[in-house]
Amino acid sequence: MSHPGQPRSETWVERQIREAMERGEFDNLPGAGKPIDLGRPGDADWWLRRKLEKEDLTGAMPTSLRLRREKQDIQQTLADVRTRELARDLIEDLNARIKDSNARQVERVPIYTRPLDVDEVLAEWQRRRDDPESPRPAR
Repeated sequence: MSHPGQPRSETWVERQIREAMERGEFDNLPGAGKPIDLGRPGDADWWLRRKLEKEDLTGAMPTSLRLRREKQDIQQTLADVRTRELARDLIEDLNARIKDSNARQVERVPIYTRPLDVDEVLAEWQRRRDDPESPRPAR
């Protein structure tokens, strides 16, 4: 332990860090000079959600979050569907899986997802099909 006025001795870890800095090993790292994003306050799993998003690990997502992603991307899913009947079947299948997930709530923290309004989604699907100027959903 150093006393006031005396130089403090460098620990092994501090020396390793200092030497790495001198060699430039920390230069040009991703995010350098940007604030650290620590997620939303109170969200203990923010880093996990970010990793799943960044790496597109949707298969590893909890069921309720995967269903929310599917719901969010429904127009992308329907973009190449040719018939109204098939579009309705896909929407109703997603709604059935959402309702099942809501009823079971198997995750540690229950996440309720509202089912889609089938007619509303179909109307948007039809509008996009009828309007050639309508932007296609990004893939």
